[in-house]
Amino acid sequence: MAQPDLKYQFSKLNVAEKLIAINVLVFIVNSLVPFLLGISKNAIVQWFELPANIVDIAFQPWSIVTYSLFHGGIGHLFWNMLLVYFVGRIFLNLFDAKRFLNVYILGVILGGLFFVLGYNIFPAFFNTNAYLIGASAGASAVLIFICTYLPNQEVRIVFFNVKLWIVGAVVVLTDLIQLPMSNSGGHLAHLGGAFLGYLYASQLLKGNDIGSGFSKFMDSIVNMFKGSEKKGPLKTVYKNKSTANNSPSVADYDKKTHQKKIDAILDKISKSGYESLSKAEKDFLFKAGKEN
Repeated sequence: MAQPDLKYQFSKLNVAEKLIAINVLVFIVNSLVPFLLGISKNAIVQWFELPANIVDIAFQPWSIVTYSLFHGGIGHLFWNMLLVYFVGRIFLNLFDAKRFLNVYILGVILGGLFFVLGYNIFPAFFNTNAYLIGASAGASAVLIFICTYLPNQEVRIVFFNVKLWIVGAVVVLTDLIQLPMSNSGGHLAHLGGAFLGYLYASQLLKGNDIGSGFSKFMDSIVNMFKGSEKKGPLKTVYKNKSTANNSPSVADYDKKTHQKKIDAILDKISKSGYESLSKAEKDFLFKAGKEN
């Protein structure tokens, strides 16, 4: 009985919470299995971490994404997942789960590319055997996306209200300052994710969704697996001609009206900021985010 219950609880989570659950599960498995089997701590992660060496990447190209599922310690995991949780709450009040994944995964990929290119272009990193793990590039992408899309929205940090553009600027400057000090590969990845988040949001404000092609690619992969599922027997269905020629259903009309209202509110945010919304509009966005 436990398995169906866990599956149900997982299905109730939003996309950010599901990512957190997956990362926590991977961390537990990666910690426990090598310990229980008495094998090297790197026995699992070595197949999924992103190497700086381009030749090594050729043998595990999937690592450009899978590196984001592994973490070096409980602190590393905790802070990354805390950031994913909070930025996810803001993001999913404005956009759907698919766009969240677009920004997150593309941030992971670009963060990985910044890491690899940095270690192969700059002499400071030559002859360094480095590997990248952690979800911070994806988290940075979503954070900077929000900071770019809603720059004047204020958030509470300890005792002060701070505008999001200031939060974003501090995060990027911190990574730049710490780049020569420690964890250079990690900071390169953060900057790659941040760049993706800025680019995505700034283009979206102009009406261009740079993640639409990636979204279609992901849909095609999902559809490939769906197509392999066993199909039920074919049936012949006879339709009444008058019914077939009817205008769109009430449900279709309601769905279009609902989306138009969301688009109008998002347009208002892009022009006047989140605080310009009425309480009813904020509540509507919050409910719409929960439904996605």
